[in-house]
Amino acid sequence: MKTGYALVNGHIINGDQQRNMEKNMTILVNEQGKIQAIGKSSELTIPNHYEVIDLSGKYVMPGLINAHVHLFADGKPFSLSVSEGMLQFAYDRILNTKFGKNVLKKRMKRNALTALHAGVTTMRSVGEFFYTDVKLRDEINNGEFVGPNLLVSGFFLSVTGGHGAPFLALVGDSPWEARKNVRINVKNGVDLIKICVTGGVTDAKMVGEAGRLQMTVEEVAAICDEAHKIGLRVAAHVESTEGVRVALKGGVDTIEHGSEMDDEIISLFKNNPNALNGYTALIPTFLAAYPSALLDTSVTKVSPTVKENSRLVYTSMLKGAKQAIENDITIGLGTDAAMSYVTHYDMWREMDYYIKQTSLNNKQLIDMVTRTNAKILGIEDVTGTVDIGKQADLIVLDQSPLENIEALSDVRMVMVKGNLIQTPSVTRIQEVDDVLNSVW
Repeated sequence: MKTGYALVNGHIINGDQQRNMEKNMTILVNEQGKIQAIGKSSELTIPNHYEVIDLSGKYVMPGLINAHVHLFADGKPFSLSVSEGMLQFAYDRILNTKFGKNVLKKRMKRNALTALHAGVTTMRSVGEFFYTDVKLRDEINNGEFVGPNLLVSGFFLSVTGGHGAPFLALVGDSPWEARKNVRINVKNGVDLIKICVTGGVTDAKMVGEAGRLQMTVEEVAAICDEAHKIGLRVAAHVESTEGVRVALKGGVDTIEHGSEMDDEIISLFKNNPNALNGYTALIPTFLAAYPSALLDTSVTKVSPTVKENSRLVYTSMLKGAKQAIENDITIGLGTDAAMSYVTHYDMWREMDYYIKQTSLNNKQLIDMVTRTNAKILGIEDVTGTVDIGKQADLIVLDQSPLENIEALSDVRMVMVKGNLIQTPSVTRIQEVDDVLNSVW
């Protein structure tokens, strides 16, 4: 049985530009994990059986939403520069075994909990092995353990030789094969569909392959039609301008990573008749790109091919993000957690990157990582703001992130669906932190 809580004397922050910080407020959270009342302490009657938590001098805001994560890894540097034969052997003999799947599930659960303890109350997982993400989501939703809200995609959808294929993707080479793969993922209980329209940095074998077109408009359109008719969104991995154009024409709902835009692309983002809600959002992932792109290979240990592909993708992605901001395109925030140097506990770095590289300020970034992300993912009625009737997905901070975004690196309390974590604990990865701190 959940406890009801009265969070008293806290300063409430919502990112919405129309709402200022509300000081010395009380939030009542009922036993169902919903926010039942918000007001000045003098105006609210606290039920006798509610546990009172005094937040004097502290700041309360919606839990963070990471719109682009993978749970299969934790952010320690890794390399895929081994032969396909070795990868196939590791997949068949280690990962795709009962033992391997158990190890994978434990690792994914640990990464999800790391994110939660760092203040990420909602995660959209966009590509995992064996539908392990579906199993974790169901265990959380069934109350087997307290975890973040998970939206999951299962396997990628890709093409023969495409990004993620054959180990992390279902492969299809025509519109009908692509439809079938949507149906397979739906049968296995996914919340969204993730497709790979272009190549990617991690498995590209030559310079330029990362953004090379792999899917056709017809294939993308078939996938979107199949997903949209049952209300599922489609997220598209894209790392080139032409890839963005193909994905938008096909009707995807989010562009992951992104690239430099032209007038046609800008128009399609803002008014996309084939997308589920009539527009497409952009979700760049700078944390995943700039270490490999900008740091010396003596530090990152990546190959010259990976470094150059990373540089090309990073440069174009930054241009695209700036164009999106200038043209009022809906833009969300995701980190690509699991990639090399992208941990599950460091969302503030992605936010800080925007502050340093774009015109956005702290409040706009807070809005992006809470309310806007919730809207993009279709869960704005449930979470994303501190409002009566919404799920109690909250974080408590000692310092105001409106003044310093790094305040989000030290979360004092986390609440998800009304479950309170009073002393969150995050195990940091020193080798990753040292590298990132050296360039921050």
